[in-house]
Amino acid sequence: MTPRHPLTPGRAGAASAALALVLASAATVSPVSAAGGEGADAPRSTVAYRSVAQFGTAGKPRDLLLHPDSKKLYVGSDDLPETADVNESGLHVLDPVDGKVRSTVGQAPGPTGTLGRRAVRQLLAPLLGDGAVFFYPLRGIGTAKDGDAAAAGAWVPGAAVTHATAGLTPSTVLVAQGSVLSEVEIATAAVERSVTLEGGDGFAVDAARGAVWFTDFGNRRMHRIDAATFTVTATVELPAGDGFAGFTEVDPETGAVWVGLDTSVVVHDATGKRLGILKGGADLPRAASFDAATHEAFVVWQDAGDTSQPGSDNNGTLTVHRTRDLQEVVKPVVLPGAHTQSGSASVAVEPGGAVVFVSDPVAGKITRLERATSPRVTRNPADRAVTAGTRVSLTAEAEGTPRPAVAWQVSTDAGRTWRAVEGATSPAYSFTAAVSDNGRRYRAEFANDAGTVHSGAATLTVTVADTTTGGTGGTGGTGGTGSTGSTGSTGSTGGAAGGSDGDSAGGSAGTGGAAGTPGTVGGGSAGATIGATVGGGTNATATGGALASTGVAVASLAGSAVVLTAAGWVLIRRARQRADG
Repeated sequence: MTPRHPLTPGRAGAASAALALVLASAATVSPVSAAGGEGADAPRSTVAYRSVAQFGTAGKPRDLLLHPDSKKLYVGSDDLPETADVNESGLHVLDPVDGKVRSTVGQAPGPTGTLGRRAVRQLLAPLLGDGAVFFYPLRGIGTAKDGDAAAAGAWVPGAAVTHATAGLTPSTVLVAQGSVLSEVEIATAAVERSVTLEGGDGFAVDAARGAVWFTDFGNRRMHRIDAATFTVTATVELPAGDGFAGFTEVDPETGAVWVGLDTSVVVHDATGKRLGILKGGADLPRAASFDAATHEAFVVWQDAGDTSQPGSDNNGTLTVHRTRDLQEVVKPVVLPGAHTQSGSASVAVEPGGAVVFVSDPVAGKITRLERATSPRVTRNPADRAVTAGTRVSLTAEAEGTPRPAVAWQVSTDAGRTWRAVEGATSPAYSFTAAVSDNGRRYRAEFANDAGTVHSGAATLTVTVADTTTGGTGGTGGTGGTGSTGSTGSTGSTGGAAGGSDGDSAGGSAGTGGAAGTPGTVGGGSAGATIGATVGGGTNATATGGALASTGVAVASLAGSAVVLTAAGWVLIRRARQRADG
């Protein structure tokens, strides 16, 4: 069993605060698959616990205490039968991070004061600064701290001690010897006062309210003992059943009494009024503790260890409940191999519940678990509008414990389905946008042991680059001056019809050659006219009157000559009309 309160004044309930949340490694919340991305996000602040280490260096652990001052992990142990070459019983002091043994106090006084190897069955309370008060069989009350060569101790007179816990004052402890409950001085083991009941198996102290709750499992009742008078002031009936004894623990914050009974936990308030009953299936409740920071109770249920019985699977479970309404706040966690055949499990917790230690007397191990909280998105990716070929960077961020892993996802159907983006596993996802990416949505999936959440989706708009603006065409050349009856000079080549493909305008029209004296077929005026007319279009070269002066008949050029001659006379006639007007 675990300590109820420390021996130091002003620290009521510190030992209980050093015991809380027990969660096993085998059960964590499975993240939503990244392949499709479908599924509901984990509720905000979902909590789970993950196993980060197992310590097998402290024999057969029977009880745990995480010291509130030194932060060291104290382990009370029996010897493991499997290790016949060494006796591992005693008080072990472990580094809570890696389980390394700092020291072992194996020697404690016997009934005559002779030192001997002693098993440690219960850790009762922390000592101021460092160390622990503990019970060792059959009637020993000992104290020791890290580095001590041997424990100090004394033996309680009378029958064997069946249960013990921290006392009502810093210098005392309470012990049960069957149905007799006694207050005992730590240093001398002298009995200061006692009370005898009809029966009893376990008890818990409510130091804040001056009460001790003593459970008689056989007779299915619980007695309230006033701390001031050490007399019974009330008796509470428990539900009928087979009488399997579990635990009796008091929530130091509320004074509620939690009793593990058969396969249930019965909860009463500080006055003895029943608040409710928790069911654990076929498993047996064997340990409970409370965390004042989270206002939660943690119950360890162990299998009976008889697989021939219905519901027995050799595994235990852990449940976590709000103390105000008894509602579960964590999905029940499987404790592999946790059965009662080799003793009850024990727990210790770092105040606030960030780290929890669970003992397994069957395997001879202590599991360190760390709290995981589901991711919470703190930054969503923003919509982007870019041109094709632009480098795009999307960023999403989330917080959670442990730090969540990230995987980007893309949707091509407006968010109806999602698929993972290969290799995109960083908060910032960068890529070069293509036209085919237009309209796609992107989001980040964040996952850890407590669950999975998704960021908001960012929509990507991709457009084609604008290439419609063109250049300026060239200027047509000047035609030569034709002589009378001779061949007109050749007009220069006109400017380009237009700029490059997609430009906004073509070039300026070329300037034709100056009009010469018309020749027989075509003079300079024809060359000038052609140059001016086609300079910005087909860039044709105007030809002069060489054919007329030579009188050579060339059939292949005859049609062209006629056309040019006609065009030239028409233009000359129009020019004269304008001059006359």
